[in-house]
Amino acid sequence: MSGRLDDEKLETLRSWGTGLAAEGRDELRAAGKAILILIEEIERLQVDVWHTHETRPAESPPEPSPARSDRDTPEPEPEPEPEPTRTLDTTLRGRVRRFLQPRSVDTP
Repeated sequence: MSGRLDDEKLETLRSWGTGLAAEGRDELRAAGKAILILIEEIERLQVDVWHTHETRPAESPPEPSPARSDRDTPEPEPEPEPEPTRTLDTTLRGRVRRFLQPRSVDTP
């Protein structure tokens, strides 16, 4: 599998996850469930991205003023880089780690 995850590839992964989740061995069932959880998260993120694009107004570039030349316009100051926040990669990685960590069982 190469390239982006399109609907066909997600369905292939979903069938693998469903098959593995139905297996008898615990490791295979856990892997299947992890695949299915990740697919659900991908689909939620796709919906979030879709809604973000729908609600954001279309930005059009400013039109140049015919009365001024490029020499008259000062160079714009570069905007400072925003502080890095939790990226999609770190968010998903953390969720997978929490899912795959063995859960402690309280014993009396």
